[in-house]
Amino acid sequence: MAVVEFPGRRLVLSGRASWEKPASPATSRIAYAAAHVVADPLGGNAPGAPAALDWETTLKFRHHLWSHGLGVAEAMDTAQRGMGLDYAATRELIRRSAAEADTVGGKIVAGVATDQLPAGQVTLEQVRGAYSEQLADVSETSAVPVLMCSRHLAATARDADDYLDIYRGLLAESGRPVVLHWLGTAFDPALDGYWGSPDVDKATETVLELIASDPAKVDGIKISLLDANHEIQLRRRLPAGVRLYTGDDFNYPELIKGDERGYSDALLGIFAAIAPAAAAALAALDAGDTARYDEIFAPTVPLSRHIFERPTFYYKTGIVFLAWLAGHQDHFSMVGGLQSGRSVPHLFRLIELADAAGLLPDPDLAAARANTFFKVVAG
Repeated sequence: MAVVEFPGRRLVLSGRASWEKPASPATSRIAYAAAHVVADPLGGNAPGAPAALDWETTLKFRHHLWSHGLGVAEAMDTAQRGMGLDYAATRELIRRSAAEADTVGGKIVAGVATDQLPAGQVTLEQVRGAYSEQLADVSETSAVPVLMCSRHLAATARDADDYLDIYRGLLAESGRPVVLHWLGTAFDPALDGYWGSPDVDKATETVLELIASDPAKVDGIKISLLDANHEIQLRRRLPAGVRLYTGDDFNYPELIKGDERGYSDALLGIFAAIAPAAAAALAALDAGDTARYDEIFAPTVPLSRHIFERPTFYYKTGIVFLAWLAGHQDHFSMVGGLQSGRSVPHLFRLIELADAAGLLPDPDLAAARANTFFKVVAG
């Protein structure tokens, strides 16, 4: 019997994880899991220091995602872009991950941003140049570029026209269709007013104007605003052939299942944490078994809402903690020292919810690691 001991609590793990890997990727939906990075536990990963990664384990985790039929969304905010992962490490991460994807035929997209620029005020031309540099770096690989939101652009742009000018130039530069990315302030408060207005409806019109200007260069747009109704309304207004990739870690089951007027594909941080269950749910959807789809996803939603609770940008801590408990890495440390981003009670509740969702494949290992952790931090 696997038991987790916590001050005043005693949790017996069910050990009910029994997911089978699908024979092939899902066909009815495209699904990318935004993957975390595994720190080198003996590296100098203090706040503000260059990231030192355990490359072997980082890449092994990506193979875990591909083995479940999911694509990998590389170097996104889940990988601690802007929260510990510097651009030198990011560029190498994209290069190595894309090369690994090529060996197994795995789908991969990769983030393009401006985080090689120094913090503080910059010019629009510097923002343009930084985006172009990163777009060129991704374009040298097999990864599809994801044009991420830029803190520098948010701080520098005067109005919606500045956003349109920068993004239209990037679409023209790209040799392949890209994925646009709209990350809300819950994930990064520095992005307030992105697309030229704090009014979401006005910002949406700017996004639609951008897409309409060159729809052939836009594979899709990832929306991470945690507003299901807004996502559905935007999805219904996209030009034919342009996908909506949900980044809503609160409402993903209903958005992916869709309605009589369409559905969302997926590019989700939570999918990396729940990969076996997500793959099984998508397989059920492929088979037309929506009852099974709902049944599989239902217990993952409380887990996801807990991991992504406010302050949402610290969700990475829970993702890595769960990866450690599930046996995907041998330690609980993060670049930038971000393992301190969540409280001890938060992490105990995470274990309860992960167990209920069948996401602790070796309960004895999970209990042993959790007990060691709680003994050190809680006495």
